[in-house]
Amino acid sequence: MNTYLDLFFTFARIGGLTFGGGYAMLPILQREVVEKRRWVTDEELMDYYAVGQCTPGIIAINTATFIGNRRKGASGGIVATLGMIFPSLIIITLIAAFISNFADLAVVKNAFAGIRVCVFVLILQAIWKLQKRALIDRATGIIFALVFLLSVFTGLSPILFVLLSGLAGIIIQGKKAGGKG
Repeated sequence: MNTYLDLFFTFARIGGLTFGGGYAMLPILQREVVEKRRWVTDEELMDYYAVGQCTPGIIAINTATFIGNRRKGASGGIVATLGMIFPSLIIITLIAAFISNFADLAVVKNAFAGIRVCVFVLILQAIWKLQKRALIDRATGIIFALVFLLSVFTGLSPILFVLLSGLAGIIIQGKKAGGKG
């Protein structure tokens, strides 16, 4: 299959079959682009997610753009992005046309309650997979604990957490490299 079509349809399938946003999409992205197609590694996917978190836009779309760009340059990034947003555009347009007629029905409210629980589980699954690659030593465990506590108990921006964690990683790895020489 043409690489561009493969990018478009892979991300269209991911975008059309995943509910709950970028974090809930992570397990499907991992399966499709890391395990099945081997377009990126787990570490690269985590890096794309981190950068996608602190850049404007939606994490899943940013990640699709990064992966498409890695595969086929800027045109690949555009095609992957279009693939990711196409199903949502169609689905949201259809829902918007009819939601006001059905939003108050008990069955619709109950369905959304069930979907929220499913999304929560998908996010936990993504977290479980990521922690195996992210918490690699005592230093990363400390960074995790600090960021977790600060994010729970303060209103600081996630961008600040990403930047400070990156800086901490640079400092820690620099000290490790300096200590080995």
